[in-house]
Amino acid sequence: MRRLFGSVRARATLGATLVVAVALVAAGAAVLLSLRSNLIGEAGTQAERSARAVASELAAGTPYDKLSGLDGDDGPVQVLDEQKRLVAASEDLERISGTDSDRVKPRPAATPSGDGDGDDDSDDAGEALEPGEISGESLFSNGSATIDGEAQDYRFAAVEVETHDRGHLKVYAGSPLAAEHGAVRTALTVMLIGFPLLLGVVAAVTWLVTRRALRPVEGIRREMAAITQSEDLARRVPEPDTHDEIARLASTTNETLAALETSVERQRRFVADASHELRSPIASLRTQLEVAAAHPELLDLDGAVEDTVRLQRLAADLLLLARLDAGERPNDTKVDLAGLAREEADGRTGVTVDAEPVEVAGSRGQLGRVLANLLDNAQRHARSAVTVNVRREGDRAVVGVADDGEGVPDGDRERIFERFVRLDAARSRDDGGAGLGLAIARDVAVRHGGTLMAGRGPAGGALFELRLPLA
Repeated sequence: MRRLFGSVRARATLGATLVVAVALVAAGAAVLLSLRSNLIGEAGTQAERSARAVASELAAGTPYDKLSGLDGDDGPVQVLDEQKRLVAASEDLERISGTDSDRVKPRPAATPSGDGDGDDDSDDAGEALEPGEISGESLFSNGSATIDGEAQDYRFAAVEVETHDRGHLKVYAGSPLAAEHGAVRTALTVMLIGFPLLLGVVAAVTWLVTRRALRPVEGIRREMAAITQSEDLARRVPEPDTHDEIARLASTTNETLAALETSVERQRRFVADASHELRSPIASLRTQLEVAAAHPELLDLDGAVEDTVRLQRLAADLLLLARLDAGERPNDTKVDLAGLAREEADGRTGVTVDAEPVEVAGSRGQLGRVLANLLDNAQRHARSAVTVNVRREGDRAVVGVADDGEGVPDGDRERIFERFVRLDAARSRDDGGAGLGLAIARDVAVRHGGTLMAGRGPAGGALFELRLPLA
């Protein structure tokens, strides 16, 4: 069963069919009840009309055998006296139920209501009526009757009348319910035949419409499967020419593929650049060791140590970038940026610090690495002075590192934060730079919920501003 309704199309079709089925059953039941109620009401009205016609004749003094309503053409009629004895009935009436008397033939002689026995039961006759007056209210009931061998269900109406010479009488007249039964059966038959057909149409239309609506989704799935198999992230899924949720899904999928392609390409460049950066010091160190092995007197110990330190720093930078790329989150330790800036500037030539106490939450080691990288970069490009400013701006702590060098061209102020990027003036590897310092600084700033931007400083050189949320 789970496999049968495992698709969205099957579940949508089943859900729509069930909803329509419940609605049709409720509507059909309401129609049948309303139809039955209306037809029973019409039958009751017809029966009341017949009963009042007979009551009018009785009020006028018409003898029982002259009553026009007893011919049985309009339905069964009974006339009962105060003692509920049958005094008149329709011709050919063979059986009756649903009235106060199941007799079909009147007694040979009826006792007038003016005798002593009739006066004793006058309180049970119903509402008090004047002679010749007909009751304004009618009582209704359902029953059956057999007339001339034909049995039917009837709606009976009872009307009371006060006569001048025969006392209080009650007239029962019936109207057949055959029309009501026939109409209800016909409507029920139509519903039993039509509802399944309508549900079949609803299921088929829902199936086709859902299939058409989900066709772009299947196209997206096939293309994604092909991209996964080919590992070609440059491909994109088809975007339908609509403005619905599926079109937005395709657009978002393509944006995800573009971001994934960019990330993979970035990782490939990172690996290539890291291999290139590692090749030079490793090759230099190997050459020095091979020369030293053959000619110990030519060993350049200082150069070997310098290359080893460069390798150590590069390995540490690559390890930190790997941890940042893996989503390492900083802790929530409070860090005094002013004190940290003074610690990093201590011992550096030409660096001045102007700081006010500001606390942020994060990793002291990583934030110290950011300040160290910014100071290293500033000292590498400064002519004579580097200025560090720590201040508070609203809900942010701002650290500015400015130098008096040539500054960063406008077109390169974002590119310098890319990994292994060094501007032409700073490409000398003798200074020990690998183009990772500013990339690491920005990644750490972003992980701490802040930003790192490059601009022009007061002295015309570069200005790097680190903005972090206050603790």
